[in-house]
Amino acid sequence: MDQHDAILSRLLTLHPKKIDLSLGRTERLLEALGRPDLRLPPTIHVAGTNGKGSTIAFLRAMLEAAGQRVHVYTSPHLIRFNERIRLGADGGGRLVDDDRLNAVLERCEDANGGQPITFFEVTTAAAFSLFAETPADWLLLETGLGGRYDATNVINTPKATIVTSVSLDHMEFLGDTVEKIAYEKAGIFKRGAPAVIGFQSEGAEKTLEREARRVGAPVLMADRDFHVREENGRLVFEDERGLLDLPLPRLAGRHQHLNAAGALAALRAVWPDMPARAMETGLTRAEWPARLQRLLRGRIVDLAPSGAEVWLDGGHNEDGGRVLAEAMAEFHDRAPRPLVLICGAQTTKDVGALLRHFAGLAREVVAVPVEGEHKSWPPEEVAAMAKAEGISVSAAANSVEEALGLLSSRPFDQPPRVLIAGSLYLAATVLSANGSRIE
Repeated sequence: MDQHDAILSRLLTLHPKKIDLSLGRTERLLEALGRPDLRLPPTIHVAGTNGKGSTIAFLRAMLEAAGQRVHVYTSPHLIRFNERIRLGADGGGRLVDDDRLNAVLERCEDANGGQPITFFEVTTAAAFSLFAETPADWLLLETGLGGRYDATNVINTPKATIVTSVSLDHMEFLGDTVEKIAYEKAGIFKRGAPAVIGFQSEGAEKTLEREARRVGAPVLMADRDFHVREENGRLVFEDERGLLDLPLPRLAGRHQHLNAAGALAALRAVWPDMPARAMETGLTRAEWPARLQRLLRGRIVDLAPSGAEVWLDGGHNEDGGRVLAEAMAEFHDRAPRPLVLICGAQTTKDVGALLRHFAGLAREVVAVPVEGEHKSWPPEEVAAMAKAEGISVSAAANSVEEALGLLSSRPFDQPPRVLIAGSLYLAATVLSANGSRIE
């Protein structure tokens, strides 16, 4: 076990006995650390149900293409904790190294003094400490859960805020309607800071705009104040400042056009004269692992049927299932292949709602468990949910490797398109097994 893994394990034992969303514990620890949150670079704060990480990936790539040093805070990590904290540097940022991570976690553990605190709260304080002591031009900050009482929301003066697509997820904490969840996400809006509201359902949109206006945040609304479309193989973005003719994003799927548009709207608001060349370059360089990522080599690819396309996505809710299915349908229109879905999910997720979007699209589903500490739906139950949605189920397997072995033992008329999805934790297991490394 690495040193920081041991520290993180100790911090997990300090979790409050009662779950209450609050900023009090974070503020207490930040005070003990000398308020690093008051010494951060200009910050763009991002909340939403789906698309937060991809939007930040676009922001980072475009800012770095413009020569900016960019700190980034995201969660969860996929393979190692260091992925959550990227420190800006000339020529592109780097994930925090083990020595600096160990030192800041020990400092936070000492400053906390054994008091109750959540894992995310203490690691957010650690990230803020690193960001405050490392010079950079920007901080891109992703919420962990919700917004209003998320540990990151101690930031009172962001340069801009973004709320990406809001849908049903984490309902036990945020509410059982899209409107209630949107209200919690809107908690990141601050007076005077442009509030970029991404493409939303009507209920979420109304709630977000109402809350932005209530706190005095200028609103930039998707499909009203900015627009995006694909035209002749290009991405056309338009707002009150004019039209941008840009290359299509590197990240696959039409939903990434919407995430790119939110990033562009925010950058145009905070840096009106940002070089267009940086935007173009950033769109074609953005990377975000396990979000409709095609695996081209590695052990997992070797286990797949000969000639198969292997895709990986951490989508785990109904809206994630919708955009995934839309992307797979678009891929099929361009290059038809039989689609096989390898699916596993935690019991906290409505995997049936995700699978519903693949009815009539996926030829079959192979159900697998999600490894690790998070309670997984048994493969037999995932298989039953797939059958209930009218999808053929070929097998329930004990692992993704076993599922790929089963598929490789059977003949296909043409090499299939294999999509592995249902959980970020499942995606992490796949990347690790594939020998992938995130830098």
